[in-house]
This record gives sequence, C-alpha cells and structure tokens, in this order.
Amino acid sequence: MSENSSKKPARKAAPRAAAAAPAAAGPADPPANWVPTPEAKATATRLRWIAAALWVLAIAAEAVGIFWLLRQRQVTGADGTLVRNPDTGLLEQQGATVTFPQWAFITLIVLLVVIAALSITGSVLWKKANHLDPARRSDTVRFFVQNQLGAIIAIVAFLPLIIMVFLNKNMDKGQKTVAGIVGIALAALAVVLGIDFKPASVEQYTADQSTVIQLLGKDQVTWVAGGAVYHVCDKVSDIQTGSEIQTGTTAQAIEAGKQRLTLKFASELEKCGLPVPENATAIADALRQIQGGQTVSLPAPVWGAGVEAPLTIPDAASTGSEPAPTSTP
Repeated sequence: MSENSSKKPARKAAPRAAAAAPAAAGPADPPANWVPTPEAKATATRLRWIAAALWVLAIAAEAVGIFWLLRQRQVTGADGTLVRNPDTGLLEQQGATVTFPQWAFITLIVLLVVIAALSITGSVLWKKANHLDPARRSDTVRFFVQNQLGAIIAIVAFLPLIIMVFLNKNMDKGQKTVAGIVGIALAALAVVLGIDFKPASVEQYTADQSTVIQLLGKDQVTWVAGGAVYHVCDKVSDIQTGSEIQTGTTAQAIEAGKQRLTLKFASELEKCGLPVPENATAIADALRQIQGGQTVSLPAPVWGAGVEAPLTIPDAASTGSEPAPTSTP
C-alpha cells in the first residue's frame, strides 16, 4: 500500500512503540459524523458504476430472452394443406406441429447462467462499495434500498423471464421443467448473494471512531492484511502475522477493507500499557449492539482514581444547563 502525503496519517508501518505512546500532537475532538476518505469515496463511486453497468446488461439479456429467444419456434409435420382454426380465425397448416427449437432451449439455459453471473458480480461490487461509503441507518428507506439493491435487481432480472418460460406454449413439459428449475435456482442464488446481511452504516463507523478517540486521545488505529477488524495496539498477537503493520485513521482502516473496531480493545490497551476504562465491558457491549444494527447509547469511558484520561470530552449542553464533562482525569 502506497504512502499518503504528509497531510494525512502515515499508512506505512510505524515503529511498534508508537501505538503505546500517549498522543503528543494534541488530542483530536471526535467529528460529528464519520466520513470516508476521498480515495474510498472515489472507489465506492467507481464500483457502483460498474455494478450498475453489469445490472443493465443482465436486464438487457432478460429482454433478449423474453422478446426474441422465447418467440422462436419450429414447425414440423406439415403437409402443406391450409385450414382455418375456428377458435382463433387464423390459418394453419394441417397436421403441423409447433415446437421450441433445441438450439433455443440450450441458448436459454446459457442466457440464464449469464444473467446470474452479471447480477451476482454486480451485487458483490455494490456491497463492497456500501462498506466503503455506507448510508445512514436513520435514513430508513435509503438505507434499505441501498444495501439490498442487489437482491432487488436479481428479482427484476429473473422473475419476468421465469414467468414467460412457464407461459410459453411452444415449449414441451420437459423443457419447461428444466428451464424453470435452472431459472429458479439461479434466481434464488442471485437474491441470497445480493442481500447484505450485515450492512455497514455511518452510525456504526462513527461509534467505532468515537470510541477510538476517547480511548487513545486521537483517531489512530493499526491493522494488517487479512482479517476484518482494526486494533488500538500494534503489539497484540492478532497482528503479529508477518504482514506489514499499517497505521492510520479509522476511515483509512475502512478504506483498507476492515469492517469494524475489535471488541477486545481492553486487553489490547493493557498489552500496550495504556489506560483501560473501568466500564470497558459496557462499551464493548454497546459497540456490539451498534455493529449489529441496534440503536443504543455509547457509554463514555469511566477512568479509575489517579488515571489520567487520554482525552476529556464534555457532554453537549442541555436546555437550561451547563456542559458537564463525561470523564475526568
């Protein structure tokens, strides 16, 4: 991973004692809301455009299947005599048999596989973009649509085509059965893979970031390639893997593919000789609930007697009252 400019925290491996040292550059107040890095934002936008293009191709392939492929038919056994069908009023060849061509049936199966591949690939890219640049959980409709759009597109790309397969009058029972089973199975797979069962949110990332700043006095964490979490100490065994240890902000950790702050931060702080809040378990429980999608209050760290807090954050002023510190040294 390339180094950032001097205006951003270094992303290359930092000296291992750095994480254990107290913040010397001055504490940083937690921002009102977590925001992605410009690089992560740009990557998310690019991934969404690619996903949208793949989904457009999937729906276009579905249209080809409905309006061209399923209309193919093969007439056999006609003796050349024309008769009038009294039910429809149309002329037909007496003794003629209309069937769905075998080449069209094979092409239909291939088309279903192609639609599934396009839909699933688009969903994977879309979910990756959402974890880099998530929506707010408080914006309920947008949060749901943005995170489950892959599943919605999969339904749109498969359902009309599957219905038309079963309504096709030229396909025999065996062809309908095979095409129907393949279509339903691929549609189910695309829908399941399109669902984001653990969607990220701005609220979750903000809670993780606020916790890091209050515990360390600054927004700085460490991580290595592999794994889904970032850490508050670079001496723990979880990141002693031989991979290069990266240091940066929580937003940079998210950009690197990490999903959340480790819930074992108390033992990590102790490992690096840093103060451990007395209510570390309560903080970890709240983070677990927030990371799971619940809306709960994040407790302020409670420091023991004689422990110097890395950072003191006052509570916001309530109506008719003065701000009160949430923690004291």
